[in-house]
Amino acid sequence: MAVAELSPAYTKTHFTNSNLSYVSSSSRLANHRRITFRHLSRSPVPSPIRCSVTSDQVKAPVGVDAKDPKLKPECFGVFCLTYDLKAEDETKSWKKMINVAVSGAAGMISNHLLFKLASGEVFGPDQPIALKLLGSERSFAALEGVAMELEDSLYPLLREVSIGIDPYEVFQDAEWALLIGAKPRGPGMERAGLLDINGQIFAEQGKALNAVASPNVKVMVVGNPCNTNALICLKNAPNIPAKNFHALTRLDENRAKCQLALKAGVFYDKVSNVTIWGNHSTTQVPDFLNAKIHGIPVPEVIKDRKWLEEEFTHVVQTRGGELIKKWGRSSAASTAVSIVDAIRSLVTPTPEGDWFSTGVYTDGNPYGIAEGIVFSMPCRSNGDGDYEFVTDVIFDDYLRKKIKKSEDELLAEKKCVAHLTGEGIAVCDLPEDTMLPGEV
Repeated sequence: MAVAELSPAYTKTHFTNSNLSYVSSSSRLANHRRITFRHLSRSPVPSPIRCSVTSDQVKAPVGVDAKDPKLKPECFGVFCLTYDLKAEDETKSWKKMINVAVSGAAGMISNHLLFKLASGEVFGPDQPIALKLLGSERSFAALEGVAMELEDSLYPLLREVSIGIDPYEVFQDAEWALLIGAKPRGPGMERAGLLDINGQIFAEQGKALNAVASPNVKVMVVGNPCNTNALICLKNAPNIPAKNFHALTRLDENRAKCQLALKAGVFYDKVSNVTIWGNHSTTQVPDFLNAKIHGIPVPEVIKDRKWLEEEFTHVVQTRGGELIKKWGRSSAASTAVSIVDAIRSLVTPTPEGDWFSTGVYTDGNPYGIAEGIVFSMPCRSNGDGDYEFVTDVIFDDYLRKKIKKSEDELLAEKKCVAHLTGEGIAVCDLPEDTMLPGEV
């Protein structure tokens, strides 16, 4: 009888599914899915979980010799029945599978995000995907539950699900790394304390990515404080281009578009060229000066400059906290949507004349912002996963003053985590204890 064993350290589930095209009636068993659970010898293996269908109950499909041990199906539940495709039946329409690692995979944000990734909504309907899910010892049972739900969803593009608690194992060959897991700020915790606690997590994950991920892995840091966590991560991954690291500020951009659309009385798809400058904190700068509605500069459409400078800016900066007051928890679904938006902005060509916001390394930026930090700025992409800075933006004294405040905060945060970036002894002298948009 085939056996599936679950290890608390690392479990790997392989999916192989090719069912995009009809084949002849003799090949009607052309749909197949293989699931195996791989365990690493470094961790103890508990008693095996045995398949609910015994080997003598499983009849070999036509063309498969049940006596040949090489063809004996590895089983897990209903997938004990495994059918193999003939070489000529395999579809040629799908791309090469990509490996996507997600930390904090048992959390609420991931609960929304993973199914979008598996469905093809993010990378496209012809892109097979392997999901590598990182959690903790405490969340391992929940990770198993996530893997079970992904299996039960029967996504044809989902070829593999791996779960584990060691980033050096889970990040192996990752081409995208979505780093969501982080500790929230508890009562009485200062921002400096949060920087240190989460910074240690992202330092370790940066080292793991540097050691085992694809050399050109794209990294999206969501866990807060995301700008400085991204800086820590990239500094601990010297073999990966610094340009490949992003801090998620797309949710802030989406919130800004919503507020401008509401004020102008238009649908949000008429709002473009919105930039979030700076840190993912209450010093962030939602840029209305360069934003457009129906292709017209926002200040020419919304002539209430006082509203733009005060209410609009404040609402965007504090939207997450207001949501917590109403909802009782921080945003999860909208954060997942913004991660999808951020990735798609990198793998899809930017519409002509538009741009998007992302927190990236400032070296070589054309805006005069200090180098050596991760700062949200306007970017464009050709759809190859890379990006370039936008050069056709304008500034006024108001915008420059606001940007400088966020820049000063990030420079202070950088000094606060110097011990985690290899740049000396940490000195924490933050201008003020600003809040994250999702804190109250």
